[in-house]
Amino acid sequence: MSFIVRAEEAARHRANTLSSPPEVTRDALRPLTRGTLSRAPRAGPAHTRPMPRHLDPARARIAPGPGQESVWDYPRPPRWEPTSERVVIRFAGTVIADSTDAVRVLETSHPPTYYLPRAAFSPGALVEAGGTTVCEFKGAARYVGLLVGDTVARRAGWYYPEPQAGYEELRDRVAVYPAVMESCEVDGERVVPQEGGFYGGWITSRVVGPFKGGPGTLGW
Repeated sequence: MSFIVRAEEAARHRANTLSSPPEVTRDALRPLTRGTLSRAPRAGPAHTRPMPRHLDPARARIAPGPGQESVWDYPRPPRWEPTSERVVIRFAGTVIADSTDAVRVLETSHPPTYYLPRAAFSPGALVEAGGTTVCEFKGAARYVGLLVGDTVARRAGWYYPEPQAGYEELRDRVAVYPAVMESCEVDGERVVPQEGGFYGGWITSRVVGPFKGGPGTLGW
């Protein structure tokens, strides 16, 4: 009799297991990378070892000093804020933009991105470059190139022609990749470009990281 009861319980357990959908975790949604399919998770203590310090933002976080901001205090979805800092952009030996009317976009783990009014750029410096990418928060972005004399930089910046609700302030504003520029300055300080070819953050002494963009930080 006890054997029959145990068999019935086992059958019910199998039925419940098969009918319940698997839990979808954040890790399960990450894109596959090279070697993902060929490596199985290690069992035992080796599988539970802590993340190396330089890849763990919680452990590697830098405490901001006076007048500094930590990018780990920025929100997600990102917020935007106007700034009166003087932003100067140089390309091909020419100042192509000089403005105190910028908007900073601040997102968790990223250094700020600066958006300047289209009118702040030299006439003819911005040219359509083709291509579109989509930000889940801000909307569909289009790319611009830069043209100064015979010097051209394709896909040097981007803009949102129809930003999503909450980001309307970005309309008619353009952001550029500092790595493509001769230089970008904020209140006289030269900007260090954020790592990673897809990102366009501006690093100054005002912000501390660690910053997303380098090797091993894709999941931040």
